[in-house]
Amino acid sequence: MNMNIQPLGDQALIIDLGDSISEDINKQVRSISSQLDQIHPDWMIEYIPAFTTITVIYNPLYIAKQSTYQDLLPFEWARKELLTLLSDFTNDQNKTRTVEIPVCYGGEWGPDLTQVASHNRMSEEEVIEIHLNGDYLVYMIGFAPGFPYIGGMDKEIATPRRDDPRLSIPAGSVGVAGEQTGVYPIETPGGWQLIGRTPLKLFDPERDSPSLLQAGDRVRFTRIHEKEYKKIEEDEK
Repeated sequence: MNMNIQPLGDQALIIDLGDSISEDINKQVRSISSQLDQIHPDWMIEYIPAFTTITVIYNPLYIAKQSTYQDLLPFEWARKELLTLLSDFTNDQNKTRTVEIPVCYGGEWGPDLTQVASHNRMSEEEVIEIHLNGDYLVYMIGFAPGFPYIGGMDKEIATPRRDDPRLSIPAGSVGVAGEQTGVYPIETPGGWQLIGRTPLKLFDPERDSPSLLQAGDRVRFTRIHEKEYKKIEEDEK
């Protein structure tokens, strides 16, 4: 495993596992994250996984009190400790789960479906069919609580972000940005091209696990129509 550890400010370090977004590197990110969950050393405040990196925030005051600290900088001490903790690193993963996300495409639910179809010189139905058949993986959660960055979308429907981001996007909106797709979990500004909407709550602070999706989940989009949308929406309340 190619792992490069560098300082990030005076209270954090970054574990860099590569420079390309791939399932293999993402597995490494998730495996290390899982180990940090299990070990959770006292000097670590928190960690933040991303596409190819993990940022580890540490407590320099705690480190300074350790007998092994000596003349090392806090980063050097934390790096040394981290390498020791991860010396038995394995890339094993628990079985991934598949989450089905029902989507009502086009119209008021997906106002940018026409633009995505036009940009790629195909019909709206072709865009929908291609979107439904993607091999999707949640790479990371970020931007907003519960927002999944989902890879695996077919390049045939890749579309740049909007030139004029919206100030308010309804929760559940399914969007396209470049070669990624994602779902807005809460009402928020954003610039992704909206092609549909799901009635599922992707983020609910009242749930034991507030975020419906987690990094490593597989996603399967299914198509529903307005009547089904409203029924599921009512069940979600």
